[in-house]
Amino acid sequence: MIAWWRKRRAAQQARERREPVEQMLRRLDFTVLRPIALRLGGDLQSKVRGSGFDLAEIREYQPGDDVRHLDWSATARTGVPHVRQTYADRALDVWLLVDVSPSIDWGTARRTKRSHAQELVAAISQVVGRHNNRVGAILFAERPLDVLPPAIGRPHLFRLLAKLRETPRRTVGGRTNLAAALDLARSAIRRPSVVVVVSDLLVADGWAEALGKLTTRHEVVVLRIVDPRESELPDVGIITLEDPETGEQLVVDTTDARLRARFAEAARAQAERIDRLLVTRGVRRVVASTAADLLPPLLELLDRRRVVAAQRGAFRQRRPA
Repeated sequence: MIAWWRKRRAAQQARERREPVEQMLRRLDFTVLRPIALRLGGDLQSKVRGSGFDLAEIREYQPGDDVRHLDWSATARTGVPHVRQTYADRALDVWLLVDVSPSIDWGTARRTKRSHAQELVAAISQVVGRHNNRVGAILFAERPLDVLPPAIGRPHLFRLLAKLRETPRRTVGGRTNLAAALDLARSAIRRPSVVVVVSDLLVADGWAEALGKLTTRHEVVVLRIVDPRESELPDVGIITLEDPETGEQLVVDTTDARLRARFAEAARAQAERIDRLLVTRGVRRVVASTAADLLPPLLELLDRRRVVAAQRGAFRQRRPA
């Protein structure tokens, strides 16, 4: 069973690698990027208040405010001086922490988790790359493997996608160390940024504390890549399961309904535990399944970030002077 699956997985990976990057980007342009542009415009806005054109809020004038920012319409309507505050015309840095460990080579639906992650990274990079927003990346497995400083432009996107495709599928061994990648991000990212963690979160323990530290300065979103067979076992007889990172094997009889139920319960408990850890750290989670299209999780990712921006704006307006 293992030999058959390895052969099938190798063939699937070969097909995914044979697709040229240009062809993948053209396909994403029609299936993902254009619908996003129609739905949201695809822009990520700076949280910094300053000189710009995008309105943040209109509030009452306070001593020390620049009189050049007076909003005469609101002042005439209310009889009280009001000023306009705008978002600064400043590019945003978006960092992608991408899991390239052996566990993301798994895939039983439309594509492997690795291919799904690559397409998500390509789409995110193009969406946020508009209006001079810069995209950087940290690739990690059992340790951080590569750092690409934030940059703009198509050549930078091609370098990033080439790194994702060229990263060795087998590393020196050991569990995926997300905590080390988060610690590196905390020390390497100099300015407040948006950090998107692209991973299946099948990683060694200890990452939640490092994630919480990262959120004190940056806005963090977790894009979790999943496959349907990670949450339920099919009834296909006796099979051998193998941990892709440690090589440990276990022979199981999938005709046993109680075994399948225990497996599903363990998977559900694991997912709930991950969600609790994310919630307690104030991190939003978006799930991207290899059995689903790319568009829904990307729309959810952008929608949620806009909700966060709106909530922060409302909080600032309610906060007493």
